[in-house]
Amino acid sequence: MRTDTPQIIQLSDYQAPAYWVDTTQLTVSIFAEYTEVKAELRLRANDRYTTLQPIVLHGVGLDLKSLALNGQTVPDYEIVGEELRLPAPAEGEFTLHTVVHIYPTTNTSLEGLYVSGGMYCTQCEAEGFRKITYFPDRPDVLSVFTTRIEAPKEFATLLSNGNPIAAGELADDRHFAEWHDPFPKPAYLFALVAGDLKDVRDEFVTMSGRTIDLRIYVEPHNLHKTEFALESLKKSMVWDEQVYGREYDLDIFMIVAVDHFNMGAMENKGLNIFNSACVLADLETTTDDGFERIEAIVAHEYFHNWSGNRVTCRDWFQLSLKEGFTVFRDAEFTADTHARAVKRMDDVTLLRTSQFAEDAGPMAHPIRPDSYIEINNFYTLTVYEKGAEVVRMLHTLLGAERFRAASDLYFERFDGQAVTTEDFVNCMAEVSGIDLSQFQRWYDQAGTPRLAVTGNYDGAAQTFTLQFSQSCPATPGQPNKAPFHIPVKLGLVGKNSGSDLTFSTRHPGFDSELQVFSLRERDDTLVLEGVSEDAVPSLLRDFSAPVILEYPYTVEDLRRLVSSDSNAFNRWDAMQTLATRTLLAAVQEQAEHGDLQAVLTDAMRDVLQDADLDPAVKARLLRLPGQAYMAEQYKPVDPVALDQVHTALRRHLGQALQAEWIAVFEQTQPSGTYAFEHHQVARRALHSVALSYRIMADQNAWRLAAEMYRAADNMTDQSAALQLWGQVANEEWDNAMAAFYQRWHKDAQMAEQWLSIRASAPRVRVREVELLTEHDGFSWTNPNRVRSVIGGFAMRNPVGFHADNGAGYRFLADSIIRLNSLNPQIAARLCTPFTYWRRYTPEIQAAMQAQLKRILDVETLSKDVYEVVSKSLDTSLA
Repeated sequence: MRTDTPQIIQLSDYQAPAYWVDTTQLTVSIFAEYTEVKAELRLRANDRYTTLQPIVLHGVGLDLKSLALNGQTVPDYEIVGEELRLPAPAEGEFTLHTVVHIYPTTNTSLEGLYVSGGMYCTQCEAEGFRKITYFPDRPDVLSVFTTRIEAPKEFATLLSNGNPIAAGELADDRHFAEWHDPFPKPAYLFALVAGDLKDVRDEFVTMSGRTIDLRIYVEPHNLHKTEFALESLKKSMVWDEQVYGREYDLDIFMIVAVDHFNMGAMENKGLNIFNSACVLADLETTTDDGFERIEAIVAHEYFHNWSGNRVTCRDWFQLSLKEGFTVFRDAEFTADTHARAVKRMDDVTLLRTSQFAEDAGPMAHPIRPDSYIEINNFYTLTVYEKGAEVVRMLHTLLGAERFRAASDLYFERFDGQAVTTEDFVNCMAEVSGIDLSQFQRWYDQAGTPRLAVTGNYDGAAQTFTLQFSQSCPATPGQPNKAPFHIPVKLGLVGKNSGSDLTFSTRHPGFDSELQVFSLRERDDTLVLEGVSEDAVPSLLRDFSAPVILEYPYTVEDLRRLVSSDSNAFNRWDAMQTLATRTLLAAVQEQAEHGDLQAVLTDAMRDVLQDADLDPAVKARLLRLPGQAYMAEQYKPVDPVALDQVHTALRRHLGQALQAEWIAVFEQTQPSGTYAFEHHQVARRALHSVALSYRIMADQNAWRLAAEMYRAADNMTDQSAALQLWGQVANEEWDNAMAAFYQRWHKDAQMAEQWLSIRASAPRVRVREVELLTEHDGFSWTNPNRVRSVIGGFAMRNPVGFHADNGAGYRFLADSIIRLNSLNPQIAARLCTPFTYWRRYTPEIQAAMQAQLKRILDVETLSKDVYEVVSKSLDTSLA
């Protein structure tokens, strides 16, 4: 076990920097054995301090060769941990020169400057720049960067932030390139790439008539996979101009694809660095989900140019200020580009399945945490996805027009500054006139609120009364929660007519134009008047707040919402609720299980026979809630027993509706040339759902999956067929998988897909996954391969992971321990399945705890892993 206790960083301890860095000039010289970094920093004292302070710079693993202040060598400095400390200077403005050597070829952490496939590249968010040179590495220190890169000519492409200003030849078969970024930025947005790359180019003309040079850099063999990302970039630029009035500011925008990358992509100013899996695509190898994911990630990183770069975070506790806002922006982009209701269903599924679980676990934290040990552990679903939901609530409360005006004010007021969540919310309040002081609690309080509602119809008075009560469970460090400001978008669906009913109310918290009720009290009552018939309330339309809704819907109420609600999201939500009740009744062996199963079957039959319903919506209505979501609904959970119940219900629905599944399967057969467009995407999704139920109804239907795989002209159908076929253990599937790998193993993204399908197949057990880690296609130093195999098994194969008397837990712990020294970020993220140990049966709890304790006993445990494991084992959090 670590003999030292890592330092806890507290939000309450924030102090403004003692010095600003007005300009930064870097010369990065790449040599075979090392890289030399010369830095010239022009510093200026922060006039907030009345006396000159000691100088503190950050650095990790740097070999310091020289240090000078205003040209004079500094003899009296000290290095303590990650800080280089110098005495207070004689004057408030000065120049600091440093020369360091770093060793990118041995940097497996993938932070700072490292080598991926022979290419030098950087990842500086959150605190990677300190692995490149000494610098006040904090987001509130913004500087104008000029970067010179010198390298052997074998690295033909030399890139950095901003606009190119010079390039030329050097002695010894070397060359250089210089870049200047005129916009002040924090060090976390610095980027550098040196490699033998090819680029595809295009242009974009902004709304003010400026022509922007667009480039995507890849390894030569991937040039054919860049067109889709380039088109996605141009669509993003158009959308951001039209919806937010945000125009791109530099003369050039570049994207580089990198195989070894801990995250999806990084929004470095003008030079976005992408995980290859998140940017490379073509019609032959990319699935529908892959195309949509790439389009969204390209948009997300581009949108950061304003929501994150031009206006950035004061400190890392404000991370959701840029990430939550930008996730909301990219979600709206996808909704506008494709199907809004479907996008909402998919986002809420992720939120309920994973973020709600995070809120209920030992790593629960507010959107703006109040402390951390390692900031990399807080790039979480809470910060990103729940953060986006909080921004969405502001959009719901203000309406689109006022939200746009408030966003304009935010960008204009804070351009070039590092700010806080209060600054963002205050702009919303100032423009709208809404008191949002209570709303700030969404940033400061952890946990998923529960919203209990009851309803009563008075036929004589023609009123429908809704009584609301909100609460939020205790989370680590926050035993008591104050009431939230919850926007409840609602409607009434007539029990007899099935139509949306009109109503009015005198409650001051109801916005009749937006149909939104602002619940601010712990308990409140809303009386709706002029209601012509008894009704079923349609609550939280479009999931207007990230809460758990508790309303005593009868099965007849849910059937009415499924069949008649004009809000497509709530129609889907009612079906999810009905299916959840049915599964819970089976797990808990309740007497009503049979009746619920019959009602669910009838509801699905109605959906299947609805010829007017968008096939994409229909496909989602017909999918049962996932097992990860179900595991949050009761305790203690036996994952193997849950899988049996889940499988049994799918088998029942497959058999009871067999004629309907056959009809839908035939109606959605492929036709025409593959294209990534909504009608085709929707048809393929429904086709796969129908096939999944046919296989559940008849094990011999695997032959349909095999036929679909062999006949498919696109990777969406091929991949779906392989996964469905993989539910049935047979030699033919093994042969097909072997042929698939042989066909595609030279394509990195396809090899990762193959590994993922293998590791997550329901019949795969831990010994087969161990063998996968010895496969030629696997690498412990490639995060994508690790996520595909280790993550695929532990997070998407519940039966395999939880079977075999804890062997899966031992394998995951072994993997975490191995990765701890190679890549602490990835190791920490793989701890996630262990953080849920309290939800399981006593036997599983004991087995998981034993592995957590074994991890904690590692003497060289990184602070990334230490934080997750120690919090998971903290008995005070039970």
